Formats: sequence, C-alpha cells, structure tokens
Amino acid sequence: MLRNHGFIYVDGEVPEIVPGEDNQATVLDRLGSPSTQGVFESTTWYYMSDTRQSLAYQRPQTSYRRILEVQFDEAGSVTAVNEYNIQDGRRVALIDRETPTPGREMSIWEQLFGNIGNLPSEQFGGEQNLPGGAGGPRRDQ
Repeated sequence: MLRNHGFIYVDGEVPEIVPGEDNQATVLDRLGSPSTQGVFESTTWYYMSDTRQSLAYQRPQTSYRRILEVQFDEAGSVTAVNEYNIQDGRRVALIDRETPTPGREMSIWEQLFGNIGNLPSEQFGGEQNLPGGAGGPRRDQ
C-alpha cells in the first residue's frame, strides 16, 4: 500500500520561486503554508512530502521524499531556494541516555505497602471526615 504524507504539489511540479523577486506573500500564494519553519531561524520555510510503502506487517519504507527549503531575509524577500530528496538524507544515531532523578529506587513491595501505618491520626479522634464516608450523624443529639 502506498501512502502520501505531507505537502502535495499541484500537478506534481514545484512552482518557480525566484530569489530576489519573490517574497513571503508570493510564496504563500503559490505554495500555501509551509510544513514547518526553521527551529533556530524563523526565516526558513520547509515544504516536505514523502511516499511510504508498506507490505503486510512489515515496517513502512519511505520510497520517495522531497523537501523544498525557502530562505528569506529580514525584509521577507526570498534569498535562496533549495530542493532535497531521499538521497540527501542521512541516518542519525540517537543517544539513549536517562536523566538521573533524586531519591532512591523502591521495590514493588515498598510501593504497595509503604503507606501502611502512615495514616493521619488527627482525623480519627473525632470521627469526622473518615475515609469511606463513615461517622454519620451523632446519636446523642
């Protein structure tokens, strides 16, 4: 099964965007809203699309990818247009680290029975606000 994800180009072709002539308004008019913007620089817009193929229970494989990068200057004029495909991508090795948390590790038994004997005793003296709704109206009235 083939599935398309992301930005779909009209007629399958990217409209021509000319650096120095086009600006953010004309790019929005031709391409619409970007898929995402640059994380550290908001003057870069990305239009991303890909096609994934999946067979039965196997993990989907990306068979086609196209990323259009449009860079703007501070005035909003296009300064550069770059296009990337699946061959331009590269695998990134993720580092699996855990952030240490203060405290100590508790066993399952400590987690289950840790609060036994630690109930607030001030609540049981006058029979008010007992857990479970006990301690109804007083009989001596």
